[in-house]
Amino acid sequence: MSSTQRWPEQGWALLHLLLVASFSEAEEPVCTQRGDPEIPQMFKDGDIMLGGIFSFHSSWKNRRDSYMDKPLPLQCTSLDFRGFQFAQAMLFALEEINNSTDLLPGISLGYRIYDSCGSIAKSVRVALAFANGNEIVSQPSEVPCTRPAQVQAIMGERSSSPCMAMATAIGPFHIPMISHFATCACLSDKSKYPSFLRTIPSDYYQSRALAQLVKHFGWTWVGAIRTNDDYGNNGMATFTETAQQLGICLETDPPDKIQKIIDIIKASTSKVIIAFLSGMDLDVILHEFSRNNLTGYQWVGSEGWIFDSQIAAVDKHHILDGAIGLSIPKAHVSGMREFMLDVRPLNVSSNEMFTTFYETLFSCKFKQSKSSSRNQKECTGREDLTVVQNIFTDMSLMPIFNNVYKGVYAAAHALHFILSCNKTCNTKMQLDPFTHIRTIQFKTKEGEEVYFNENGDPAAKYEIINWKPRENEFVEFVTVGLYDASYLQTNSYICKMRL
Repeated sequence: MSSTQRWPEQGWALLHLLLVASFSEAEEPVCTQRGDPEIPQMFKDGDIMLGGIFSFHSSWKNRRDSYMDKPLPLQCTSLDFRGFQFAQAMLFALEEINNSTDLLPGISLGYRIYDSCGSIAKSVRVALAFANGNEIVSQPSEVPCTRPAQVQAIMGERSSSPCMAMATAIGPFHIPMISHFATCACLSDKSKYPSFLRTIPSDYYQSRALAQLVKHFGWTWVGAIRTNDDYGNNGMATFTETAQQLGICLETDPPDKIQKIIDIIKASTSKVIIAFLSGMDLDVILHEFSRNNLTGYQWVGSEGWIFDSQIAAVDKHHILDGAIGLSIPKAHVSGMREFMLDVRPLNVSSNEMFTTFYETLFSCKFKQSKSSSRNQKECTGREDLTVVQNIFTDMSLMPIFNNVYKGVYAAAHALHFILSCNKTCNTKMQLDPFTHIRTIQFKTKEGEEVYFNENGDPAAKYEIINWKPRENEFVEFVTVGLYDASYLQTNSYICKMRL
């Protein structure tokens, strides 16, 4: 998936890498932590710990650093329910594994889950916390500064750019990092990101599939819009290369100037728009299209937005009606929906964050809340989620929740192999999931086969989705075709189409 980060963020990330450890000039070197410790938003002890990083907030307050004083921690804003859903999917998988006597008998999996706030710099800080812990202590010279990793595997992040930064930081430590939604083909480069894996296909396949889809319908002159980050730029570059080989002409819009995009589209004769966008960026585009009364275009979308019902909900002017694109195949995980709609497991988070989450979820305020408003009803703590309709109760991203679920199970299966588990596990074995997780192969309880290729990628299969407007402003996502990368050798890319 995409990320809309600023380039200065990467500079801060590099600075944090350079300041990981400090050694005094005294005869006995000591190890000290630079900066404040990163505190997990959700934590539970276990015999073996797994890490998670999700965006519980999507932004942060801008600040002006004077460079005379120590910078304050990021002040996160804009609560993001999707991040909570991904965390719930991870907690569901952990609870299943801990309650099972088959996979890791006698072993409990704990977790540390952090909020990245959508910040690349914070993501890197969290990655380093996973690698070396948060203790603010000095070690005597006879105690080595190096220590075992605090977690055996990391779940997250959802976007490609923070994943690239995190994978660069933790790669030398060989801590497996499994993303559920980062699709940039660049992350398949094992020379740069040796410990990165994912449970979502690489855009290497999606970009080519989109070009084949355009060719299938005979569209030879198309416009293209992309998110200006690693996801959008790499995905569109591959699409452009493949499209040109297929005889398709492109009119590419500037990635970061919204008014230029609108002006070019107005002047263009093309009525087909390829959109390699994040949902957040598409929301902005839709607003401008509505304001300029631009309708009647055929949209072709990437998995970043094509099957997200929240995008359909904000498309009040039906700009995207008839859109077609690629989505991750539908998924069902028995028990997951019910677990995710129970907010009680999230109460292990910091009290302040859970309070904010609960108040936002139910549109109420607790009496003791700092942000209490006379215009809002008071929270009782007994609110009924079944009468709520918002992003948290929307399950359209179940295929991505399933990706989180599969990532946790991949780590558990690697541990099962390392610890030689049968009726019991050999807890004296040295843990090294990095060596084994890349070669594991298993089936989920729903019968889905999970494995990684030599690049840490899963098999590439997509559903071709068509937006069908229905009554009462409702849009139905209709599966009209399938794409399977295993057909690449025979050029039978679209093995089923029905419109």
